[in-house]
Amino acid sequence: MLRSPVASDAGGSWKGGVFLAEAFEAAYRQLLRTGELERRAAEAYARLESCDVCARECGVNRLLSAEGAGCHTGARAVVSSYGPHFGEETPLVGRGGSGTIFFSWCNLSCQYCQNYEISQGGQGSEIEAKDLAQMMLSLQRQGCHNINFVSPSHVVPQILAGLVLAAQAGLRLPLVYNTGGFDSLKTLALLDGVVDIYMPDMKYADAGVARRYSKIRDYPAVNQAAVKEMHRQVGDLTTDERGVAQRGLLVRHLVLPNGLAGTAEIVRFLRDSVSPNTYTNVMAQYRPCYRANQYPPLDRSITSDEFAEALRLAQEAGLRLDQRRPRLIWAWR
Repeated sequence: MLRSPVASDAGGSWKGGVFLAEAFEAAYRQLLRTGELERRAAEAYARLESCDVCARECGVNRLLSAEGAGCHTGARAVVSSYGPHFGEETPLVGRGGSGTIFFSWCNLSCQYCQNYEISQGGQGSEIEAKDLAQMMLSLQRQGCHNINFVSPSHVVPQILAGLVLAAQAGLRLPLVYNTGGFDSLKTLALLDGVVDIYMPDMKYADAGVARRYSKIRDYPAVNQAAVKEMHRQVGDLTTDERGVAQRGLLVRHLVLPNGLAGTAEIVRFLRDSVSPNTYTNVMAQYRPCYRANQYPPLDRSITSDEFAEALRLAQEAGLRLDQRRPRLIWAWR
């Protein structure tokens, strides 16, 4: 088992349902002590006035209105749900679960999204920074191993504002940035030393495919630059003595019908341009949802052969693969 360089031989104890590793400290705690965390939150909020928070850079004044914003989100974040999650990758779940906070809306428009009621329909409630802080603290009290921000790319300012309050009140868990992968390098710079675990999707290797199925321009170039920057900040995924993630990069890649995701190109990129030790979850759970029936071949599930081929490519690239496999009903070969 690969272990954290700071915590591999460290002891720890359980307190209030939370394991406290003696040698590990979440990255943002240091920025909190210097005042830098609060400064970054203020800088991020200022950027909402002519928004360039995500890679869309739509320029809308989100402090006044969500009208015209690609993410349909104004000055307040919208949250659909939060709680301990046991269906994430093994290093995130551990014994206590991953403390997920699901943000509504998204800066992508995937026509096959399995959570389209949330990502495309905006199902959820607007919250203030203090409410987000209380969610984080509640998840810590429940014994979660991390705070897992799902679809955070468009609400980084709101996250940082809530994080300042939560950290001041004693939040100490590592942060997971669980993103569709269309992230701004300028915003990632604000998260350097804040986020402990980056978990981006790598959805496509071809810009035309991304444009057709997720209604976004230049996805591969933006995505690859973001993943490289994430790895520069946090390195390969490391865990404590229990196998629970503390810091590093974890990549998700959803296999699509007819090889539309470009698995061969993506695993080569990870091996050659990021790290051959990149922790990668090759995901088999694609099924037609939302408007997928309008976009053949996305109107069918993947076949067992298609998944086996994607997995073979990742194995041959030498990547460090997630071993958890979902139970599936395969499409006909």
